[in-house]
Amino acid sequence: MTDTTTLPPLPDRLSIDPSSPFHNRDVFQRDIGIKINDKERTDVEEYCISEGWIKVAAGKTLDRKGKPMLIKLKGKVEAFYK
Repeated sequence: MTDTTTLPPLPDRLSIDPSSPFHNRDVFQRDIGIKINDKERTDVEEYCISEGWIKVAAGKTLDRKGKPMLIKLKGKVEAFYK
């Protein structure tokens, strides 16, 4: 088992985009798992536990800045360290 006492607590909202205000570099030192409606997802770009949503890429579609277009999926969100 891993020792989770030294790990930083997972924030309520987190994004993998470094330019986002919700990006936290310290949290990404370890692998993070996200479950929505009791199913684990590996393609999550951003999540919010309190509002109950995740954002995932919509295929290979890009916006005008070259970042993937995101769609929001709603449900019960759980974040955990792997």
